[in-house]
Amino acid sequence: MQPDHNAAPINPLPMIVWVMALPLIAMELVLALAEAGLIGGAGGIGWRLQAVERFAMFPELLRYQVDNIGQPYPELLRLVAYPLIHASFTHALFAVVILLALGKMVGEIFRWWGVLVVVFGASIAGGLAYGLLIPDLRAPLIGAYPAVYGLIGAFTFLLWTNLARKGANKYRAFSLIGFLLFFQLVFGVLFGGNWDWVADITGFAAGFLLSFIVSPGGFGRVVEMIRQR
Repeated sequence: MQPDHNAAPINPLPMIVWVMALPLIAMELVLALAEAGLIGGAGGIGWRLQAVERFAMFPELLRYQVDNIGQPYPELLRLVAYPLIHASFTHALFAVVILLALGKMVGEIFRWWGVLVVVFGASIAGGLAYGLLIPDLRAPLIGAYPAVYGLIGAFTFLLWTNLARKGANKYRAFSLIGFLLFFQLVFGVLFGGNWDWVADITGFAAGFLLSFIVSPGGFGRVVEMIRQR
């Protein structure tokens, strides 16, 4: 078989994946250059901290908003803005890599708006769980991982329905999230953990459940599966 010399060097990604990934890449590039002293002058070193203060999801603020029926309303945007900010270049790098990989798999099947619903829904659900389910938590939530876990949930849904259609053990679809949970547990034991995993798991659950609605024919497939049982 002759190689295709006109093939793209990398597999093309759905446009919606780039729309989601480029803001993360741009934000981290600016902050990394500022920390390296290449832009922003002396004040650039503090840009990441300023970005955290501006975009992070603070549990105390969220609890205050719940007590005041959402006010101040503009701060609710933090529930979809916190994925833009990461603790370090490495923290952002892993998030973007997983976003591109899972976004390609899901984006090639879901409509563009379905991908957005999964990502933003997972981000919001993860932020709410992190801010409201853990008493007295003060550490801010940053990073795209709850949203990325939403894509893992959507990918798991696709595997789950595919295995069920073939009559195979559909619970094998959850092996990826099981591995990630095990990895997080080991990492937390060795290096000390935080409560971010609550947002991650909630994001996964949100992505999986939202897929019942936003995947092409998703709800119909589920109804058919139930009837066949």
